Amino acid sequence: MKLYYKYSDYLKNKYNARVYKLPVNLPVTCPNRDGNISHGGCTYCGEDAAGFECLSNSLTVKEQLSKNREYIAKKYKAEKFIAYFQNYTNTYLPLNDFKKYINETNLPYIVDISISTRPDCINDDYLKFLKEFKEMTSINITIELGLQTSNYHTLEKMNRGHSLAEYIFASNQIKKYDFDLCTHVILNLPWDNILDTKETAKIISSVLSNHVKLHSLYIPKGSKMAEQYINNEFEIPSMEEYINRVILFLEYLSPEISIQRIIGRAPEKNSLFVNWSTSWWKIKENIENKMIELKTYQGKNFNYLNGTLLNIKTF
Repeated sequence: MKLYYKYSDYLKNKYNARVYKLPVNLPVTCPNRDGNISHGGCTYCGEDAAGFECLSNSLTVKEQLSKNREYIAKKYKAEKFIAYFQNYTNTYLPLNDFKKYINETNLPYIVDISISTRPDCINDDYLKFLKEFKEMTSINITIELGLQTSNYHTLEKMNRGHSLAEYIFASNQIKKYDFDLCTHVILNLPWDNILDTKETAKIISSVLSNHVKLHSLYIPKGSKMAEQYINNEFEIPSMEEYINRVILFLEYLSPEISIQRIIGRAPEKNSLFVNWSTSWWKIKENIENKMIELKTYQGKNFNYLNGTLLNIKTF
């Protein structure tokens, strides 16, 4: 019995090869950093956002892909690659600029493009272009949405600038164009409880997300949340609580959704808090060992869609 559906298994089945992501860093910002929604960004976001492993955005997309491919192919013996537009809100670019950057990924070794963005920055004009690009090149398109939690009160506390409604609408739009959807979730947010964990899994399953990225909260130095953390304005749930939430989340998640990661990582030197000062692989091991101990697995409680009560009703 598999504990959960690993993204590596999904890639191997789809491409019959070893596939790795190549991060791409574009000169783009975010609407709640530049004043469109607000300033300062999400309270947990640092100056580098998620791009601490990226090359400089002064390099062209092709240059970044080539340099990263050279390193990753050698280290991991990868054969095919995903162009990963990782940092900030990539669909916040002007449409013509967005088109130019995407077109640069039309390379023989690229099989997928993964585009990280926000639920409130999904627009038909961008999706129509991506559809045309996919049909022309046969390169798969994956759009990654940062949801973090289904609790819209928590979203407001973190200055996300959007609520649950935008995520649901954006997900439906993405699926309408037949793109893959990956959803990002933080499972140890101080303002969430175990019911939020379960509801987040159910909503992600109901919008037919293809993939999920799970991670624990980390607090970059200089962020608004770092200031709150220093002032003891909240308490981070324990590692044991995170493990329990991950397992519950997986139990209620559709078994058809692949898990791209089950715990994230960040540079400790730039952070006030990362993974309880424990290595990510050790936490991953603890999650898997506890699942084995509990004899549980992804999708164990996936029994709440498609009128499931009708399946047991006697007429």
